[in-house]
Amino acid sequence: MAHVTIYTRPFCPYCSAAVGLLEKKGADFTEIVANSDPQKRQEMLSRSGGRATYPQIFVGEQHIGGCDDMMALERRGQLDPLLNA
Repeated sequence: MAHVTIYTRPFCPYCSAAVGLLEKKGADFTEIVANSDPQKRQEMLSRSGGRATYPQIFVGEQHIGGCDDMMALERRGQLDPLLNA
């Protein structure tokens, strides 16, 4: 299973929804709370091509976007193949 990295911030409903889906799927993921750590926030911005909203989600090194993007992949049946790669 591919490792997922998700950059989040506290009290973010989109972050909670994304983490919840990853947990439901049994995904191997690391959550990085980036809003209060300037280095982690810069890392997120660099990896995501400047996207500053939370969450930002990576499957392996592939940036899949935010919560809405991940939910769209799930609806199209494309998330499981990514996670199981």
